[in-house]
Amino acid sequence: MMRSTFAGFTTAQLAMSASQRALDVTGQNIANINTRGYTRQRLDVNSINNTGGSIYNSRNGAKVGYGVEVTGLSQLRDPFLDIQYRNQMSKLGTTDSLAGGYEQLTNIFDEASLDGVRAALRDISSALQKYSEEPNAKEIDTTVRSSMQILLNLFHDNASRLQDIRNDMTAGFESNDIADVNQMLENLAELNKNIKNSQILGNPALELKDQRNDLLDQLASYLPISVKYEVREIAPGQTIEVPNVYYTGNDGMTFTLVSDTDCGSFRADITGQPVTLSVIGVEGGAPTDITDTIPSGTLKGTLDILNQSGAFDRGTASVNGIGYYEQALDSLVNTFATLFNDINKAVQTDADGNVVTDPNGDPVMIDRPLFEKIDPNADFSASNIKIADDWMNSKYGITISTKVIDGKIGSTDTSNILNMINLLKDPQQFKGNGANGVTFFTGSFYDCFAGIENTLAIDLKSANTTLENQISVLNQTANARDAVSGVQLDEEGMDLMHYNQSYTAAARFMTTLDEAMDTLINRTGVVGR
Repeated sequence: MMRSTFAGFTTAQLAMSASQRALDVTGQNIANINTRGYTRQRLDVNSINNTGGSIYNSRNGAKVGYGVEVTGLSQLRDPFLDIQYRNQMSKLGTTDSLAGGYEQLTNIFDEASLDGVRAALRDISSALQKYSEEPNAKEIDTTVRSSMQILLNLFHDNASRLQDIRNDMTAGFESNDIADVNQMLENLAELNKNIKNSQILGNPALELKDQRNDLLDQLASYLPISVKYEVREIAPGQTIEVPNVYYTGNDGMTFTLVSDTDCGSFRADITGQPVTLSVIGVEGGAPTDITDTIPSGTLKGTLDILNQSGAFDRGTASVNGIGYYEQALDSLVNTFATLFNDINKAVQTDADGNVVTDPNGDPVMIDRPLFEKIDPNADFSASNIKIADDWMNSKYGITISTKVIDGKIGSTDTSNILNMINLLKDPQQFKGNGANGVTFFTGSFYDCFAGIENTLAIDLKSANTTLENQISVLNQTANARDAVSGVQLDEEGMDLMHYNQSYTAAARFMTTLDEAMDTLINRTGVVGR
């Protein structure tokens, strides 16, 4: 049986139409080569096959298709690479937050190029040394007190700046990080709605899908997420893919953050210490505290900086957050004030200068504290210390000697001042707050502060090194993903030539059919006329 003569024209017309649409798609890709988050598009085509049967069927009959059919547009994405990229984004978010927090702390504890606590300790030692050489020069006592006041001012300033960093990070965590995450969840739900409405009307909404994927990438930097697509029927024979976004903590609990047009939310409680984070999934119910179960992400990094205290957190291998540096500085101050108050005790004498003894014949010692607590109900700390009022008012000063010679204090002995100088040099044990505080450093006061600096330098270097490695891995994953989803000018240029040639060939096919039809109609049967 002869094939319909005009079927070839339909085949040629469909081929030209498909090639033209493919050129349009290629042009769209080239136009968006610099568009952030754009995914390379592809024209989907199928061969049109014969359907049904024929009453005239023979072995010699050849069934030929009817050309090409454009079935739609699709995006070139690799779900596995998307998962890898988002997992790496989450890890990167953790390290980036830690590095950012340590970078702020270096403004307090980095004294490489300025005079600070260590210089003040040296000045105190120099003043005491001069006093030991001239014990009768009472004005030197004022010099020692001034040097001590300078040191306390530095402690106060460091404590205030530490608190400012904590306050700024806490406020930013709630007003920026949590607000951004909640806004992303709302935007994802709204995009799902718009994409679904567009697809119902026959529009593939690929650009909206790009926006959604970009939002998912951003969300993954804040906390680890997983995305699963659910096929839903919106009309008989018509389905769409709806993404469900999940969060799973270290404890195995899973929360649905986005499902179709519904979304969950996060809440932060910054009223106390530690700062806490709760989630309310699409499932509803009461907020669930996830502060200690976040595997990775910017939220985890910020919470670690705000809540963790490193070696002071007993039983846990935690991060050296702000709490570590606050407690380390407070420990240095508490040890300094306690030891200097104790060493400045004086031997009690009567009006004639004779030493007063107890029933055992030992000299009676009286307190002459050099430092007092601003809040008497709290321990000495960087923010809770001041020069003792009686020393400030010159009711007493530095105890020069406690050595008893013939019932009196040695008039030329300066051993107690030398003891103070040695106290600054000798190793001390620095412990955290409380009776069971862990010993985090053993050494001099100067070395202790230098040790805090070194710990911060190591933390910052470690975070930056890890960050560089993670960025390198992320870039490799991004390059692999771009190789699939990104627009490559060389490939698009080749596609332009390819589709142009196919269009030209289809047009030539139609011309050939036209010539054949002209021969059939106008020239057949005219021989011999």
